[in-house]
Amino acid sequence: MVLWELISRSGLISQLYLPAPTVILSTGWDMIISGELPNNGQASLSRIILGFLLGSTLGILVGLATGFSKLAEAIGIPLIYAVYPVPKIALLPLIILWLGIGELSKVTIISLGVFFPVVINTYSGVKNVDPLLIKVAISFKATRLSLIVKVILPAALPAIFAGLKMAAGTSLLLLVAAEMIAAKEGIGALILRYGDLMLTTKLMVGVLTLSLLGVIFSCLLEWIERRIITWKN
Repeated sequence: MVLWELISRSGLISQLYLPAPTVILSTGWDMIISGELPNNGQASLSRIILGFLLGSTLGILVGLATGFSKLAEAIGIPLIYAVYPVPKIALLPLIILWLGIGELSKVTIISLGVFFPVVINTYSGVKNVDPLLIKVAISFKATRLSLIVKVILPAALPAIFAGLKMAAGTSLLLLVAAEMIAAKEGIGALILRYGDLMLTTKLMVGVLTLSLLGVIFSCLLEWIERRIITWKN
């Protein structure tokens, strides 16, 4: 940071291309006071939280089903692996065509990006559950629901959280892409707008805000994982 400040202040690189950190922070504070950054941040947060919750919930449910049921595995896994390599950003124009440019299309593309890492990791976690645990539960006449909830799901939690952490980064990428294409509010729209206007300092505020969101999501998932998977502590 100090080197960055010195290079920017020295005039070796124009502040149009590399604003000084102090200037970025000062501009960011002004954007907070004016309400511009909170309003755009709130729009982005609402989209990413809803998309992440929908995608991760569906991914966990489908992952449990495909890992537990041979029929669901035979039908679902080939489809999942066939669609997974397709870049989700490439699907965005098609989703906008189907769902319009409103909030639904943005939440949908984020949910898709979250769904695949979560479902694949959940499926792998279920398939790697110790068979001895399952045999013991069956010997105690556990029902299917009880077996899933009390044995399979807890054993698969480390793999599930690994998928959730991967999905967190993907969701941010897709959020920015969706907001740049079809949004008037949001951090992605803010970055695109100030990039077009060559207002580099405000653009950098948006980029740093996204970085901060990424750190917050990562720390939050780590905290939740420690609270839920207590045997790992």
